[in-house]
Amino acid sequence: MKFAYLTDLHISVGTPNVEDLENSVKDINSLGDIDFVIFGGDITEFGSDAEILLAKSVLDKLSCPYYILAGNHDSKWSESGCNTFAKVFGYESFDFEAGGVRFIGCNSGPNMRMAPALVPRESMVWLDSLTKAIPRGTPVIFVNHYPLTDEMLNYKDVLTYLSRTNIQLALCGHGHNNRKMSYTVPAVAISAQVNPALSESQNATSNVQSTAVNFSQSSSSSQAPFEIRAAMGRSNLRAGRAGSGYNIITIADGIITLSERMNGTTLSPWNTYNIIAQAQQAEGSVTATASTSANTAVNSPATSSSAKLKPLWIIQDNTDIGAGATYSGGVVYYANTAGVVKALDARNGNLIWSYKAGGKIFSTPAISDGKLVIGCTDGYIYCLDAKGEKVVNIYKNQRPKTITYRGKLLWKVKAEKSVLPAPSIYKGIVYIGASDGVFRALRLKDGSEVWRYSGIKGFVEAKAYVDNEGVYVGDWKNTFYAFNPKTGALLWTWTNKKLNRMLSPAAVWPVKSHGKVFIVTPERVVYALNAADGKELWSANGGREAIGLSSDGKAIYIKTMQDSVFAWSAVSDVAKRVWSSFAGYGYEIAPSPITTQDGLLFIPTDKGNIFALRESDGKVVWSYNFSIALINYIQPLGRHRLLVSSMDGKVGIISGTDFSN
Repeated sequence: MKFAYLTDLHISVGTPNVEDLENSVKDINSLGDIDFVIFGGDITEFGSDAEILLAKSVLDKLSCPYYILAGNHDSKWSESGCNTFAKVFGYESFDFEAGGVRFIGCNSGPNMRMAPALVPRESMVWLDSLTKAIPRGTPVIFVNHYPLTDEMLNYKDVLTYLSRTNIQLALCGHGHNNRKMSYTVPAVAISAQVNPALSESQNATSNVQSTAVNFSQSSSSSQAPFEIRAAMGRSNLRAGRAGSGYNIITIADGIITLSERMNGTTLSPWNTYNIIAQAQQAEGSVTATASTSANTAVNSPATSSSAKLKPLWIIQDNTDIGAGATYSGGVVYYANTAGVVKALDARNGNLIWSYKAGGKIFSTPAISDGKLVIGCTDGYIYCLDAKGEKVVNIYKNQRPKTITYRGKLLWKVKAEKSVLPAPSIYKGIVYIGASDGVFRALRLKDGSEVWRYSGIKGFVEAKAYVDNEGVYVGDWKNTFYAFNPKTGALLWTWTNKKLNRMLSPAAVWPVKSHGKVFIVTPERVVYALNAADGKELWSANGGREAIGLSSDGKAIYIKTMQDSVFAWSAVSDVAKRVWSSFAGYGYEIAPSPITTQDGLLFIPTDKGNIFALRESDGKVVWSYNFSIALINYIQPLGRHRLLVSSMDGKVGIISGTDFSN
């Protein structure tokens, strides 16, 4: 059996990367003996619809089947909210059999929010079920864009799941170079069992025909640590090399061979593995021995310190939660990436009602006047009755009736592309951007349009700041906008003049105080703009995309990418630092906004920790581990309570008797 492995294509319109892929496709077709091709992520540069469609138009020229996964470049900056990749290619994970080998692969994330990799919660549920069902004697090759190291937040769980199987090799990309790697799982003696049946659970099915590879089976058990062999594949790009290229992987005569192919020539093997039959491993703690991360993730949880914090309740969803939860009138509202909006009893987390939209949701719901508004990647802005719709269930045989609730749609408005941002509701008007180049103002009561601005250059991800004077929001084309809130007239624009769109002021939720609008950008700079005309008043180094406003409006809070938090004066027309604090959260890139309550400011991190600092001087009062994954927008609820959600599908309320300083 022979297959090609390509990764890190980074397709972008009008770049040599397209030619590199076209050359590789032509070369694969010329060989005639490639059974199939696997693409290991970062198919595109920015995850745009145009890039995805361009990539598919080239890949469809292959004369053999191919299987494909998304990488961080496909998912983090996706204008469709990761919808287009799934629609165009038809799946987000694959499971197929070829030559007696089971190939399984899933996406790596991070989805839409800047953070370390995180295999989506729905993929983890799938992988957990699948690895329990695969017969223990079936050889397995696993594919993910990221190495299974601390670059991925839930890598330990992935390794644990894989250790249930007869895993032969884990393939990855991301590092752009061929590299031999390994991961170690502590072993528990369980004999390998041979089962000829294969699981029927498949996301992408196989039509590959090739000769089965013979694998010897062993009934002996082992108590030695269990090593998962791994290999990183080179980028398909020519950059820094003699030419574009990829790897050919051959499984024959008891050996797995990896050889680079470049400029029409297959080079000598750079890696070989003997096919092994090994005892299956029980679940347990995991240590990864290989890491390619320049900045090691801090995965050890923070613990509660002076505050006696505890969860009132926490629920675990079966999919990711890519946006904050919202509290109103004793009810918690949130949405997941399965497109389901849920209303929970704030006392205990019990489900009151749910409503299924038509796509993934990365929008924090807004509540006003009994109405819930939310954006969806299916291209609609939804307005639901926040109370839900009462349903009276009457049973036969004189059983008592019951009353339940379901989500009730009040109105929805169609955009031409995905709607990713959280809406802002101000004086009965819903303000929201989208990925179609349009910013809309809609009447809350019926969804009718008040105004629209159709000149947005890039897609909009963030929640706009709205007051009587303006509507302020950025896009992924390095532009920040101010509109008249009543008419939609463009008041001014600002740009950081960066050619790289990844440095745009797009993920930040802007704040405003003392006649100034404050933003931070991925170039690690905080800007103070005159709210009247957009003139840049001052800028300072530090920060990335997370910002917050003090309770009294006199300071802004900036989270830097390494350990420290800065407070800058919101009153001064020149840069004036009020305090700086070493919070000790490590390397940190989450864009989630900073919120305040009870004299504290709350720092959400990309590794599931929350840090509470004193507003007056930045002293760390407590830290709390909620999850392993990115913390979304935190809503303070008063009475020493916080409403928290995390990307790995957790939502809950935490409370403390000594919450403040």
